[in-house]
Amino acid sequence: MNGPCKESAKNENQKGEAAATARQAEALEAENFWTEESHFALETEGTQGLGEPVLPTLYLESCQAHSVVPASCLLRQGSASELNLRHRGLGPQGAWALASTLTSNLYIKRLDLRDNGLCGAGAEALAHVLCKNSIISDVDLSENQIGAAGLQALCAALALNPAVQKMRLGGNRLEEKATQHLAALLLLPTGLKSLDLSYNQLNDLAGEILGPALAENTGLTELNLSWNHLRGLGAIAFAKGLEANIFLKVLDISHNGFGDSGASAIGEALKANNVLEELNMRNNRISVTGALSLGLGLQVNQTLRILTISKNPIQSEGYVSLLKSIRNNRSSALELLDLSDVQVNRECDDLASSVNVILPGLCIKNNTFRRKDYPPASTPSQLASAPSGSGLISSMPL
Repeated sequence: MNGPCKESAKNENQKGEAAATARQAEALEAENFWTEESHFALETEGTQGLGEPVLPTLYLESCQAHSVVPASCLLRQGSASELNLRHRGLGPQGAWALASTLTSNLYIKRLDLRDNGLCGAGAEALAHVLCKNSIISDVDLSENQIGAAGLQALCAALALNPAVQKMRLGGNRLEEKATQHLAALLLLPTGLKSLDLSYNQLNDLAGEILGPALAENTGLTELNLSWNHLRGLGAIAFAKGLEANIFLKVLDISHNGFGDSGASAIGEALKANNVLEELNMRNNRISVTGALSLGLGLQVNQTLRILTISKNPIQSEGYVSLLKSIRNNRSSALELLDLSDVQVNRECDDLASSVNVILPGLCIKNNTFRRKDYPPASTPSQLASAPSGSGLISSMPL
């Protein structure tokens, strides 16, 4: 064999030898791991508290059964209340190996499995845990691509387990098909207080499904739907659900596409809703028209403490409209109004000052850029070098 053919065969042989060497190294590492951790499990077996299962032994046996390398931090978990296994590449099999241990664990309250490639099968393994474990109350399964099937299993478990109060499911490629399971869960009495669905693909139809469910929900106090695709009729339907909700205190709908119609619906919701305290509407394509409608709600709302509406093209006119609405509401509870990255003029700053006189507890955040006809604020060095009587006055940011 000569020339390129011979060289190609040589390369293939080298690749095969490298792969074989890697497999041998992995097998040796796993063998050493088993030996060391098995000794650790046996050494600590007699030191467990009264009634505490011998968890290291159970976990090692489960890992062997599922052909996965155990996580050493779990073997040394002891009675710690938090288990952090982020970015460990557990996969579905690793989740099932973990499940047998977590089912009987009496200490772990917070479980962080973010970014582990669990997929639907891994989510089903964790659902199996949540059906039986009454200790875990805070679960992070973000960035695991669990999909609709995995979500369905988790929702079924949450419906049975009142212990779980906080669930993070961000970045899981959840689409409108998954929304049916979420809506069904929201209609049930559960222990869930905080739900994170950010960075998913929930669209218009998802909003239309979630809206009525949110109206009937009686448990959630915090909901994060940022970085989704809620817009149009879906945004309006969701806002109507917010209008009827009487439990939710914190809502993040930033980086969606609510637009002016959605902002108008949120304005209507704020007229009736007397529970919501924090609302984030950053970057939602809201223009002057939407700001005017949103202001109508702020003119009467008495519970909202924090409103973020930065990164929206509301311009100076919308800025002024919002401030006037707040100024006209002597019962406003607003403590922070974030209007960052909104173009302003002198009228905006003057109005903000007058609003602060009426509502001294309100912080108006406006690290904005100004129109060209509005002189920039003076700096301390400019003030120091200015001649006496020059009339140069510092314009302090709010």
